[in-house]
Amino acid sequence: MLSFPTRWLMLLPLLVTTVSASAEISVCSLFTDHMVVQRDRPVRVWGWTDAGAEVTASLGGHDAEATAGSDGRFEMELAALPAGGPHELVIQSGNDTKTISDVLVGEVWICSGQSNMAWAVQSANDADLESLSANYPQIRLISVPQVGTQEPQNDFNGQWSVCSPDTVKDFSAVGYFFGRQLHQTLDVPIGLIDNAWGGSAAEAWISRQRLEKAGEYEDLLNHWDELASNYDFAKMKKAYEERRQAWIDGGRKGNAPRAPRDAMSGNHRPANIYNGVLKPTIGYSIRGAIWYQGESNSSRAYQYRNLFPLMIQSWRDEWGQGEFPFYWVQLADYRAEVDQPAESDWAELREAQTMTMDKLSNTGQAVIIDLGEASDIHPKNKQDVAKRLARWALAKDYGIDVPYQSPRFDSVEFDGDKAIVKFSHTGRGLDTFDVREMIGFTIAGDDKKFVHAEAKLMPGTKDTVVVSSPEISDPVAVRYAWADNPICNVQSADGLPLTPFRSDDFPGVTAGRTAP
Repeated sequence: MLSFPTRWLMLLPLLVTTVSASAEISVCSLFTDHMVVQRDRPVRVWGWTDAGAEVTASLGGHDAEATAGSDGRFEMELAALPAGGPHELVIQSGNDTKTISDVLVGEVWICSGQSNMAWAVQSANDADLESLSANYPQIRLISVPQVGTQEPQNDFNGQWSVCSPDTVKDFSAVGYFFGRQLHQTLDVPIGLIDNAWGGSAAEAWISRQRLEKAGEYEDLLNHWDELASNYDFAKMKKAYEERRQAWIDGGRKGNAPRAPRDAMSGNHRPANIYNGVLKPTIGYSIRGAIWYQGESNSSRAYQYRNLFPLMIQSWRDEWGQGEFPFYWVQLADYRAEVDQPAESDWAELREAQTMTMDKLSNTGQAVIIDLGEASDIHPKNKQDVAKRLARWALAKDYGIDVPYQSPRFDSVEFDGDKAIVKFSHTGRGLDTFDVREMIGFTIAGDDKKFVHAEAKLMPGTKDTVVVSSPEISDPVAVRYAWADNPICNVQSADGLPLTPFRSDDFPGVTAGRTAP
C-alpha cells in the first residue's frame, strides 16, 4: 500500500492540470473588439488569471506566452505588425479562450488634458454637420471614465467603438478632428484614447512618488494632506441633505442647495487622476499624446515651468516607449480685452508652456492666440486647434512636409530707442492676418512700465521686427501678446500665429505661488 505522502505526490500533477484548466482570463478594457494597436511596435498585452497559469496570445500570425505572477497578472509582447487588419487577438489559458475581434493596426494617440480636450464634438462648431459626416470605420474611439483616487487602479470601465455619427458625438472634439486629419492624410487606421477630465490640474496627473522625488512640491502636497486630515465628506453630505429637506419643506423657495463634491476624489488632488485614469492605460503601445490643459494651473504659472515637464517625463518613463511625441495646445486668448499693458497669469502660463519645448525633446506646441473667445473659456472652434496639432504630428512623426511650428522669439538687440527683434521658425516670413500694421507689441524702459509700441518688419528681412514708441527713449524689454486676451495679429505667411513672448524676466504675478 502506498504511504499517505506518496499518494499525494502522485496526485500533484493532476491537481496542477486541474488548476490550469480552470484558469479564467480577464484583460484590461483596452483589449476589446474594435481596438487599434500601434503599427510597427511590439504589441503589449496584459490581464489577469490564476497565479502561475500559463497564458498564450496570438495576433496576425505572431504568438507570445507568459506565466501569471503570484498576483495573477500576466503580460507579454507580440511582434510588431504593419498597418492593416482586421485581425483577431486570441488569448488562452487552460480551457479558457478570449477572442477579441475586428482588431486594426495603425496609429494610436492619447488625447488628454482638461475640459477643452474633453469638449465633445456635439458642442463644437458645426456639430450637426461634423457628426453627420463621421462615418470612418477605420477610426476607433475609447474613453476612460473619470475616477479620482489615491489608490492605483488596474482597469477601467470602457470599450472601443467604431467611429460613426452616433459614437462620435460625445467624444473629444480636438481628439476626433486630430485623428480624422491623420487618417485622411496617412490612410491608415487610427485609435484614439480619450482620458481628459474637465477642470483638472497638472499635479493630479502625476504620481505621488514622482512629486515627492522632485523635491519642490512640498507645499502643494502638504496643502492637500492637511485638507485630507480634516475632511469629512459624510458630514458635508448630511448637512446638505438637511438643508435640502428644509428647502423642500419651505416650499422650494429660492435656489436649491448645491450638493457637495468630494474634493478628495476630485480632479485637483495630486496623483488622483494618475491613479484612477492614467495608470490602467500605461504600457499600451502608442505613437504619442496630445494635451490641452493649463487653465487650472494659471494661478501658479511659475510652478508650471517645472511641473509640466515633470508630468511629461514621468509619463514617458512609465510608458517605457522612449521619448514618445507629446504635443500640446497653448492657452487661447480669453477674458476681457484691456486698453493698457498689464501683467497676466495666463500670459505667464503660456510662457511656461513655451519653455517646455526647450526642456524636453520631441515636444511641440499649437499656438491658438487667435482662436479664443473672450467670454467663453471653451472656444468652439476645435477644428483649427486639431489641425495645428496634426501639423506637428504629420511633420515630425510621419515625414510630411507641412508648416507646423509657430514663429518664436529668438533674440533682441536694443539700439537707441528701438528694439530689434529676431524670430525663428518664420517659414516664408512674418505677416499679419487682418490689417497691414503689426499689432500686439509693447516695450518698457528701466521703470518696467510697458506701453503699446509700433512694429515694422525690418527692410530686406522676413524674420526681424523693429519695435519702438515715442514714449520710450531707451527700451530694455519687449513683449508680444502679453495679456489674458491680447489684441495681436502677427503670424507666419503660412498662417501660424506668432508665439506670445517677453524678452525680460521681471518677476511675474504668479512667482512664488506653490499651492492653491
